[in-house]
Amino acid sequence: MALKLMYITNQEEIAKIAENSGVDWIFIDLEIIGKDARQGHLDTVISRHSIDDVKKVKKVLSKSELLVRVNPIYKGSKNEIDKVIKDGADIVMLPFFKTKEEVELFVDYVNGRAKVCLLCETSEAVENIDSILTVQGIDLIHIGLNDLHLSYNMKFMFELLANGTVEMLCKKFEAKGILYGFGGVAKLGHGALPAENIIAEHYRLDSSMAILSRSFCDTHNFSNFNEVEKVFMAGVNEIREYENSLKFKKDKTFFENNRLFVEDRVFEIANALINIT
Repeated sequence: MALKLMYITNQEEIAKIAENSGVDWIFIDLEIIGKDARQGHLDTVISRHSIDDVKKVKKVLSKSELLVRVNPIYKGSKNEIDKVIKDGADIVMLPFFKTKEEVELFVDYVNGRAKVCLLCETSEAVENIDSILTVQGIDLIHIGLNDLHLSYNMKFMFELLANGTVEMLCKKFEAKGILYGFGGVAKLGHGALPAENIIAEHYRLDSSMAILSRSFCDTHNFSNFNEVEKVFMAGVNEIREYENSLKFKKDKTFFENNRLFVEDRVFEIANALINIT
C-alpha cells in the first residue's frame, strides 16, 4: 500500500497542484493555541490558516481528502469542530492531547461525521497511550515528531525513530487496527536524514502516512505556479517510484540494515547538535 501523502497549504492553487500531483490529503492547519510558546524559537512554520480556508480549499478538490487540524481541546472546540466538518473536512485532527478524556471528548464532538485522526505529540500521550487506545472511534493516528521530541528535551526529531519509541507506538496502533504514520519527508536525496531512509522505515513499520515537509516544496521560493507544479510532479513521482521498488524487497536484511543506518545517522546528527549548544 502506498503512503498517504499530506501537504499543508491553505492556498487553493497550491492545493489543486498538490492534488493533481498525487498528494492524497490536503492539510489545513488551524492549530494556534500554545504553538508560539512551544515552537516560536524554532525554524518551523507556524501556519496562520483561517477557519474560512476550509470551505475555499474544499471547493477546488475533486480527489484528495481534506484534513483539518483543529486546536487542542478548549472551550470553543465543539463549535470549531462543527464548523470545519460543515465546511467540508473529511478528516479532523486533534493535536497536543495528553489524556484519554480529551480524546473521548474529541471523538464525541466529531460524532462520526468525519474521520478521527489523533496527533500523538506529547510525552503524556505516550505514557497514557494504552488507556487512550481503549477509546472507540479513532480512525487514524499520526506521530508528530516535532513537538514530541521537544517534550522529551531531545535535539533532533528523528531520535524517537532511532530509539524505538516510534516502533513501540506503531505496534500498539497496529494491534488495535488503527492506521498510523509519523513525521515528514523531504524530496528524495534531501534532508539531514535522507528521505529514502525514512520512507524505508515507514515500510518496515507498516506505516500508512507521511507529511511532505516544507523543504519538499517551499512555495515561497518560486515566482509562479508552473514552477511549483514541476517540483510537485517530479517530487511525488520520485517518491512513488521509490515506494514501488520497496514493495518488492522481500529481503528483511535490507530493512534491518536501513534501520541500523538510520539509528547511527540520527545519533550522529543529535550529538553534533548537542556539541553546537
